[in-house]
Amino acid sequence: MASLRDIKTRINSTKKTSQITKAMEMTSAAKWNRSVVNAKAFVPYMEKIQEVTASIAVASRGAAHPMLKARPVKKTGYIVITSDRGLAGAYNSNVIRRVMQAIQSRHKSNDEFSIIAIGRVARDFFINRGYNVALEFVGVSDQPSFTDIKGMTSSTVGMFADGTFDELYIYYSHYISAISQEVTEKKLLPLSDISTASKLSSYEFEPSAEEILDVLLPQYAESLIFGALLDSNASEHAARMTAMRNATDNAKELIRNYTLSYNRARQAAITQEITEIVGGAAALE
Repeated sequence: MASLRDIKTRINSTKKTSQITKAMEMTSAAKWNRSVVNAKAFVPYMEKIQEVTASIAVASRGAAHPMLKARPVKKTGYIVITSDRGLAGAYNSNVIRRVMQAIQSRHKSNDEFSIIAIGRVARDFFINRGYNVALEFVGVSDQPSFTDIKGMTSSTVGMFADGTFDELYIYYSHYISAISQEVTEKKLLPLSDISTASKLSSYEFEPSAEEILDVLLPQYAESLIFGALLDSNASEHAARMTAMRNATDNAKELIRNYTLSYNRARQAAITQEITEIVGGAAALE
């Protein structure tokens, strides 16, 4: 049985841990609020650029733009969005597990695909296992602006345009609520289904549709990546907030159990001392 000193040490260390997890929960809650606002604010822009792009693509009768047409797949790119830090529950592991399932079901050789890792966790995971990481981006801001990640998105889309990849998939954690996030897979490129948008408005445009699509399609693809990043950030902070709340609750429960053990051990020690005193007094009589 542990001594009183050992139990007291455990209680103190657990209390300090609970203070840390509580502070991390409050920090994540503040970041989560801002991330949710940013993600929701981006939705109207995303819907509008999809509508405009789809309308022009339909009006041009499927202009011969390389980003709109499927081609024989020789190499696939996987954009994987995770966090730079852990302590977020199953947030990172769920995304990576989904990617690994897709890779194992679609490919027989590592030469058939490459990884574009956004976040230190994804980068370290795939590099440590010998996978080809074509691009890596770490240290992305908790509240990124489009300007912050413009270079990252343009490089990614450019790798499809120059033929490095024949198709691009993106994997991230979609935010549903503070306690619910869902790993999502989207086919980013080619944009073969963009013309299936449900609401298409009529636009007058100039110069030609091909020239407009040359500018608009890369921006649309980059916006898809940025939207997924905002969505993923909201999921990350929600997952970390929930994980730290659970850790704090577990610490409190552990403190209660340790305190009960401490009181029992202390009572047993007091009873033992009283018994010894009474026994000593009786021996003197």
